Order: sequence, then structure tokens, then C-alpha cells
Amino acid sequence: MMMTQHMNKFPAQSIQWLIGLLYGMSWAGLLQAEAAETVPLDEIYHDYCSVCHGDRGDGRSRAMGSMQPPPADFTRPGAALELTRERMLVSIREGRPGTAMTAWKTQLSDTQIEAVTDFIRERFMLPVAGEEGSEGARLYAENCSVCHGDQGRTAVWAENNMQPAPRDFTAELAASELTRERMVRSVTFGRPDTAMAGFRDQLAPAQIEAVVDYIRTAFMGQGADSSMVEAAPVRIDMELPFTSGLVGDPVRGQAFYLQNCVACHGERGDGQGPRAYFILPKPRDFTLEASRATLNRPVLYEAIAKGRRGAEMPAWETVLDAQTMTDIAEYVFQTFIRLQKAGS
Repeated sequence: MMMTQHMNKFPAQSIQWLIGLLYGMSWAGLLQAEAAETVPLDEIYHDYCSVCHGDRGDGRSRAMGSMQPPPADFTRPGAALELTRERMLVSIREGRPGTAMTAWKTQLSDTQIEAVTDFIRERFMLPVAGEEGSEGARLYAENCSVCHGDQGRTAVWAENNMQPAPRDFTAELAASELTRERMVRSVTFGRPDTAMAGFRDQLAPAQIEAVVDYIRTAFMGQGADSSMVEAAPVRIDMELPFTSGLVGDPVRGQAFYLQNCVACHGERGDGQGPRAYFILPKPRDFTLEASRATLNRPVLYEAIAKGRRGAEMPAWETVLDAQTMTDIAEYVFQTFIRLQKAGS
């Protein structure tokens, strides 16, 4: 009733004008939405993505220095394997928790999100040669990325909470230190005194090789070759003698160990000596399964002689002769690795 009375006060021309205005606004909205769907893909990438991922998709933008983790580099080898189309669609639509990647579902339509995803993959990503790497990428995402990060740069939470922090595979030092053999061994048996667990009970030898080869190709710039695919699984020979040709005396080694090594490694070889509480990274625990599977005589001798970079383990070759270091290694090997009484 009231509405009818108010409407009667407006002349017919005003009512027609108002209806026309509303009609025009609805058409303008539809035209605007349609225009948005036809925006060139390079403009969408430029307006929404390039500020972080760079004009060339390589992550080299003004924002890269202030973001942790940094924006993804779509141009690096292996990016197309790790960043599947499905994952990219979810990341653009919903964002990436723990990163600066925000959700774009309120600004871009599903059609635009799919289109810009395909644009990135076609414009910036290197083609995938064959299917050999796909299993490695899957295994890495399922087992490794939680600590080492989606891009191999170490997950932020792990870097802040683990001592030592998980390896950054993109660092220059990684390429020089991590041989394929060492990486296969680490994934198989784990790394003593770190959070790196062994995966020999979860992954078959071929799967371990696949994930190692993926890491080396995708993050370390070590292109796949026939030797990487055909190399035999790494097996640690626990019967190897000392490479120097010397024979260790475990009784003499015990005397030196009790005088010089117990403070850090403990009487039981478990890395729980009285000084261990103050040391990071922690002293070697010889009683771990990984230690007993990997620390043979040559490895122990090398560790004693050269020390451990970034740790308090000194290089004993600067003060001890080869025979003494051989004696110490033999004592540790028999007592903690083989669980034999010294000299038996």
C-alpha cells in the first residue's frame, strides 16, 4: 500500500528512466565479466603473478629478497614434474599456506585460473623428457618435501626447528658435497645425528634411486644420464679393511678413546657425553642403526682424521699419527658398531 502510494508520486517518465538504469547496469556487469574473461593471458600474468614470480617466470623479482620461502622459479629443471597442473590450479585458487602465495579465487574466474596455469606451463617450464622422473617427483613430494621444501630449499619450519637444518639442495655446496652414492646411502640408512631417517623399510632400492635422481636433476642441476639410471644400488661393505693397510689395536684405541673422546661421544658411544648437552650439532651416536649400517673401518678412520666441518669434531690427523687413528677407529668399530668387547 505504502509502496504504491510512493510510486504514484513519480511521473511515468521517471519510472521508465529508473527501469532503464537498472537494466543498463545489469548489462554493464555482464559485459564487464565477459571482458574480464577475454583479457590476454600475458596481461593476467603480468598483473597478478609477475610482481613475485618475475616477468620471465624465474622468480627474479623485487619481492624475491623479502619472501621466505622465495617465489617459485618456473624455469628451473624439473619444475614441470614437481609443480603439476593440478597442484598449480589449487595453489592459484586457494593460495599456499606458509608462503606469500595468496588465493586468487575472488579476483580470477576458474576459466582464467586454468588459462594462466597453462600459460605459465607453456611459456616458462622446460618440457619433461620421458616419464622416468615422474615417480621420483611423486616420491619426493610424499616423503621429502615436508623437511626439504617443495623447491628443495629447506622448509621454513624445518630450518627454524631442526638442528642441523635439512639440506638445501639448491645451495652451491650441495652440488660439490653430495655425490649420488652418498645421497642413495643417506636416503637408505638415514644420517646419524640429524632428523634424516632411513627409508629402506618404506622404499624399494629402485625408488630410492628414483627420488635421488629427481633431486639431483630438479634442484642440483645434475642432468640425468645413463650412469644415474643404471648404477647399482649402494651397499656398504662392513668387512672392508683400513685403506692405509694398517691394522688397528682396539686395546690401545680404547685407552685413547676413554681419555679424549668420552666427553662428547660418551662411554657407551651414544653421543651422550658430559659435554654433549652444550654441542650443536650433537656428537655422533655410534649406537644408531644407521651408524651400524654405514660406519665401517675406512669411514671411521676418515671421520677421525678429517673431523667434521661445522661441528666440534676436530681433524685428529693434525696431532695424531696414522697408527693411533687406526687404533681408535678399530676400538669404535668393534665396540659400538660390531658390539664386541675390545680385543676379543
